Amino acid sequence: MGKVNRREFLEDVIAKREEQTVGNTRDLAYEKYANKEIPKGLQKTTSTLSPYTGPWTEAHAIHLLRRTTFGVKPAEVQTLMGMTMSQAVDTLLNISTTAPAPPVNNYQAVVPDPTVPLGQPWVTAPYDSNTVGQRYYSFKSWWTSLMINQDMSILEKMTLFWHNHFATEVLTVGDARKSYKLNAMFRANALGNFKTLVKNVTLDPSMLVYLNGYLNTKTAPDENYGRELQELFTIGKGFTPIYDEDDIKAAAKALTGWRVNNTTITSYFDSTRHDTTNKVFTSFYNNYVVVGKSGASGATEVDDLIYMIFNKQETALHICRKLYRYFVYYIIDSTTEANIIVPMAQTLVANNYDIKPVLKELLKSDHFYDVNSMSCYIRTPLDYLIGMFRTMKIDIPATLSVDKKYAIWNYVRSYGSSLAMDLGDPPNVSGWPAYYQEPDYYETWINSNTLPKRMSFADMMLNSGFSAGTGTVIKINPIEFAKLCPNVGDPNALIDFCVQHLLGLGLTTSTKNAIKVAELLSGQTSDYYWTTAWTNYVSNPNTTNTNTVTTRLKSMLSELLRLPEHHLC
Repeated sequence: MGKVNRREFLEDVIAKREEQTVGNTRDLAYEKYANKEIPKGLQKTTSTLSPYTGPWTEAHAIHLLRRTTFGVKPAEVQTLMGMTMSQAVDTLLNISTTAPAPPVNNYQAVVPDPTVPLGQPWVTAPYDSNTVGQRYYSFKSWWTSLMINQDMSILEKMTLFWHNHFATEVLTVGDARKSYKLNAMFRANALGNFKTLVKNVTLDPSMLVYLNGYLNTKTAPDENYGRELQELFTIGKGFTPIYDEDDIKAAAKALTGWRVNNTTITSYFDSTRHDTTNKVFTSFYNNYVVVGKSGASGATEVDDLIYMIFNKQETALHICRKLYRYFVYYIIDSTTEANIIVPMAQTLVANNYDIKPVLKELLKSDHFYDVNSMSCYIRTPLDYLIGMFRTMKIDIPATLSVDKKYAIWNYVRSYGSSLAMDLGDPPNVSGWPAYYQEPDYYETWINSNTLPKRMSFADMMLNSGFSAGTGTVIKINPIEFAKLCPNVGDPNALIDFCVQHLLGLGLTTSTKNAIKVAELLSGQTSDYYWTTAWTNYVSNPNTTNTNTVTTRLKSMLSELLRLPEHHLC
């Protein structure tokens, strides 16, 4: 698959989105590239889960970091280059077991909290109707900060994966304390046991509220969670034979009786609300029977239900497809299903549904580093925004007060919402459409509304920046970013460095040369025009010399950040 074709494909996706916005839904990209090597050409790869044995280059390290973290920090690339590929993957899968400090009261000056002082955690404080909205944004801002300040591990990407898989909406749950607790569970079990996580989520207060589990009683069974447990969280859909409405009703009855203590933010079992009859499932589940139990024993019917569900191979296949689409690519054809998904599912079952061995196998595979698996999907809004902060070393002063830091984090979170990805509030229980909506998947991130906003954000960060009412301007410092290049005085090395870290695809030599001449050399043709300018700045960083290199760097970065390649990951 050629790089030029990928670039042209992205341009056609943008054109297609613009036409759809005004009512023309003709799929231009699919028509033009129906028989060509485009990103969907990944379907044609024959690579497998066999361990990758090829060269370990910066391009491979960057690919690994882009898929497992938000953005690529140049220093992290160099760290991974000091390792083997296998060691690099192990490092990224070695996540911290220490929970991050919880979100705090950053809103005291706006809405006073009667029980929580400024700068103190509210996650175990009493519910307060006056501050519920402020805590809601505090939680989402805090989560954004963890992404911006993440260490070199897969933790933040996995936390978002589980949030999208077991989707809930903070606004609908109505209590940020519950949403925080679910988030903490995702972090603690990020690479843990999927079977355990399904049970924990099933009984989590946030999920019990979101999908009406707390209203599910023997006299009025609520099928909401029983349906999504099978359709979205475990078994999946789109194959035959499949479970039916009787299975959903039986699952709902097995889950009756669970309630939420809104004071302690815990769930508990009320046996008086539990259906004690036998729950008989269909032939899809081999007519399995969850034997009805009374008293406190009724709580164990959840275990029986989960045991039945995890005996179906579809559960392993479904979660492996979700992992594959999240970390590799969204199209799964018959070859990929046979060569990648089925072996992944076998690894998952062999490890009793532990997630880490599956990801280790995938991220170390020949398939993951196949050229067709690289730079083949569009950056999510969070990859775009958070990635810019991390890659370009955008500084948020540590000396800022708590309320000001949260204001800055919330601004980034809010901008993500304008790009159709509001952290903490996916549009529905299925999560964000880009992760599941056929046939477009990630292509839905780009349209005539979101693309200009992405470019506007880049322009703003290179020029005026933003302050979010804090009095401190947050923006890209072109010089500080350029200094990350080991040979910044060489315009060719600098262009290569920027292309490598900022673009999903490389550029042709002629394109890089044109950008170099127009931006770094101010229209001249000799490299020393940049080398001299940089040398002068280093030896004497006065206003004139600083402005000279800043202007040229901003011009070059503006050009690169507007290229289609910048939106590929």
